[in-house]
Amino acid sequence: MADNGLVITVDPQSFEQMVAMALDSLPDEFADRMKNVAVLVEHDPGPHGLLGLYQGIPLTSRGTGYAGVLPDRITIYQQAICAICDTEAQVVEQVRRTVIHEVGHYFGISDERLRDLGW
Repeated sequence: MADNGLVITVDPQSFEQMVAMALDSLPDEFADRMKNVAVLVEHDPGPHGLLGLYQGIPLTSRGTGYAGVLPDRITIYQQAICAICDTEAQVVEQVRRTVIHEVGHYFGISDERLRDLGW
């Protein structure tokens, strides 16, 4: 992917719609359990090597004292994703994979396990 030296350009609003579509595609049993989490799009490249980032307290680590905390954050990095894709279809698929990967972290799934699952 993207070995031609060109970076695909996707309109920021279109990219945000891709993220929304990826979230909408989550099975209801997962979507219904997502509470106190904000999903953001960063149009800048973000940290080196990251397509997305989950920041917060995973659902599996929340105890009875979990209250009054700021929302967890999932950030999706537009430029980083576009840099590894050649077509808009590839961007759509990579956005979906990245959103699912970061949502997996929200549910307490490790990078290693997500890789084992193909995400």
